[in-house]
Amino acid sequence: MTSEAGDFHVLDPSTFAAFARREPLADGNTLRGLEAKHLLYKTSPETAVRLLATKLRTRKSFLRGGPSLHIFVVTLGCDHGCHYCQVSRRLHSAGRYDMSLETAAAAVDRLFDSPSLHLTVEFQGGEPLLAFPVIRRIVELIQARNVQECRQIVFSITSTLHHLTDEILEFMRIHDFQVSTSLDGPADLHDANRPLPGGSAHELTVQGLQRARQALGDESVSALTTLTRRSLERPKEIVDQYVRLGFRSIFLRPLSPYGFANKSERRLGYAVEDYLRFYKTALSHILEINRSGYLIEEAYAKILLSSILTPFPTPYVDLRSPVGSGFGTLVYNYDGGVYASDEGRMLKEVGNDTLRLGSVTDDFQTLMRSPAMELLAASGLAETLPGCSDCAFVPYCGPDPAGSLSRHGDPVGHRAESEHCQRHMGLFRILFNHLAEGDPATLGIFEDWVHGVPSAAKAA
Repeated sequence: MTSEAGDFHVLDPSTFAAFARREPLADGNTLRGLEAKHLLYKTSPETAVRLLATKLRTRKSFLRGGPSLHIFVVTLGCDHGCHYCQVSRRLHSAGRYDMSLETAAAAVDRLFDSPSLHLTVEFQGGEPLLAFPVIRRIVELIQARNVQECRQIVFSITSTLHHLTDEILEFMRIHDFQVSTSLDGPADLHDANRPLPGGSAHELTVQGLQRARQALGDESVSALTTLTRRSLERPKEIVDQYVRLGFRSIFLRPLSPYGFANKSERRLGYAVEDYLRFYKTALSHILEINRSGYLIEEAYAKILLSSILTPFPTPYVDLRSPVGSGFGTLVYNYDGGVYASDEGRMLKEVGNDTLRLGSVTDDFQTLMRSPAMELLAASGLAETLPGCSDCAFVPYCGPDPAGSLSRHGDPVGHRAESEHCQRHMGLFRILFNHLAEGDPATLGIFEDWVHGVPSAAKAA
């Protein structure tokens, strides 16, 4: 059972049935537990409602600041041949799919239009390092402007790390970059998932990891794995590869329904239940590794557990309600289009411009009042959606309008057939089963992930 503010309580089936029928509960401890979590009240509801409202304001406090994650897609060019590429990358040809300096300058203006005092500037592609001069110029413009603005700014980049140079690494070090890369597991699996003409992608990625760690520090470098059908056969091997390479975090990311991944789904994809079976095995293996003394977290479990075990808003914009698209994120595409989310610009590459807010030459108010934002405001509150409004997990979940647009053609979709809903309900059940079992070692590991252990996992 969950409250609107995310407090939860576990009841046995007979007690739950009695509670649902509003019958008296004899167990005083159960009554006190339910009352403390605002799942029932004894006398006047005023105090309970006021306390619940305070908790709900805290959980939804991300709405106060405006968009804080700003993604600059500096190029679509890339030299990989990943069949699951969700961004519809293009073969790199100088300038054709790169952001112009004029577009970059206008995008920086839109960045500072946002009222948020805490800004994360993330560079994506394609392979963004192929357009490093554009990245350099954007950072210089932001730093110069921020002398007057005094915002707290974090720079990050998602890259294969194959194109690092001493100059690029020094630039990243000076500006405290957070770096994320893709590592799909052992060499044969990584190279099969992420083919690189004329070489081993895995070997070059490991070399890039070593260089980035040496220059920036281990805590500034993270990785995630994208899971194809062949990946699901090797949960322990994938985790073990991360341990061998010294990672303290692993993000077990399923395929996304965008770009080439959507076209390749029949060949690379899998059923939700197959992913959940893989995830359960991999998570159990990760927990066992932690019990043996090596501390490593599963990043998505940490994100979900942070929502379950703390009263604070999730830092992961994809699981916010109201939806993080537009309200928490803006994306400046290489061609000057502004999108409500990374997934929105991915949809654009396959001909769906529904989540395009406008252009970098439009002011912030125009972007926020666009038809796309009206659509997101109407469809982006999970608590009001059919199939979500009465779900026990809704305090910890988000509505996923971009995924519904991709799979169903509208931003709400059919929740019973939604891959997003099926996957997250399965993940929440796995985690809540662990919480209900109450194994002290497992609960201690979860608490460390949420509250204690430093991590290079990328939250947003």
